Amino acid sequence: MVSFKINSEDVSFEGDNSTPLLWVIRDHLRLTGTKFGCGIGQCGACTVHVDGVAQRSCITPVSAISGRDITTIEGLAPSDDELDPVQQAWLEHDVPQCGFCQAGQIMAVADFLKRFPNPTDADIDANVTNLCRCGTYVRIRKAIHRAAELITGEAS
Repeated sequence: MVSFKINSEDVSFEGDNSTPLLWVIRDHLRLTGTKFGCGIGQCGACTVHVDGVAQRSCITPVSAISGRDITTIEGLAPSDDELDPVQQAWLEHDVPQCGFCQAGQIMAVADFLKRFPNPTDADIDANVTNLCRCGTYVRIRKAIHRAAELITGEAS
């Protein structure tokens, strides 16, 4: 049995320890915001936070998260009445088209902005590697800069 916290709730999984975290999240815990994209950790649709750090859940065995804190897109916002700054910026810049990859994009960017609070375009290009099949990268970049403004209080 593997025990861990997900979105601040204690949970456990009694299945195969090699099961990817993605399938535990989606199939066993019924949190479907985290998406399956490629299954090899390349696209980022499955990005969640493990102890506050972005990680691709499709290649993370559930055994690797024993005793750790997991946050999914469902748990990112501080409350039901308040969005995370990245979520707010995504809405302001109308980022999603199909929306499939956006939960993973948002989770990756939330972690990225902790390390790069005032990112340059070069920082974004080098560190935000999630794929968007709709190609909304221009809006994603604008939303990342806006989220940084919201977080640092330098909002215009």
